[in-house]
Amino acid sequence: MKTVVITGISRGIGKALANKFLNEGYRVIGTSTSGKVDIRNENLEIIKLDLSNQKSIALATKKIASITTKIDILLNNAGTSFDEVDEEIDVSVLRKTLEVNLLGPIDFTKRLIQYISKGGQIINTSSIMASLTTDIGNNILDCPSYRISKTAVNMYTKTLASLLKKRGVIVSSIHPGWVKTAMGGEDAPREPKEAADQIFKLATTSHETGLFWYDNEKLPW
Repeated sequence: MKTVVITGISRGIGKALANKFLNEGYRVIGTSTSGKVDIRNENLEIIKLDLSNQKSIALATKKIASITTKIDILLNNAGTSFDEVDEEIDVSVLRKTLEVNLLGPIDFTKRLIQYISKGGQIINTSSIMASLTTDIGNNILDCPSYRISKTAVNMYTKTLASLLKKRGVIVSSIHPGWVKTAMGGEDAPREPKEAADQIFKLATTSHETGLFWYDNEKLPW
């Protein structure tokens, strides 16, 4: 049985991802900030993880290593946005956002890299809002800290892809689309299950490392 680690499975895309992988016969090790989720399955292990807290990251990764030392897929799904449209960047908001969306996932991933199987995959959830070259018609000051954090995630993807290429580990960024979640809102056109299906397909098929994806198409950085 293959093993996938997914951060942030208590709701939204993460919850849909956990259900998708469980239904496909995977063992899922999922995290939530509370250590609780409303999914029940014999192949599910739940780990408490606060990505803004280094001690929590250390404890969570130690717990994961006690469960398995062979991870086939790592999905850095958990993320947050504290932003509102404004005329300047709030540095305190930026710091909080970077802790959860960038620094925490990097720390978490670094501690688990030794357990990623040869031929395994690491997928970082990003956003089209992170693209420096794609005009999506939005106000650039809409969620600036979130945009900055996800652009940095994309660079982390490229960097990690280069570091792990010799090991045969594929590293990708993915834009899940505008999804009906607590962050995306009720007006979003996409259901979490649609995003989960897209991510599952990417995570379970071989493709070039170090790229940015949406619906099986490459996105510009």
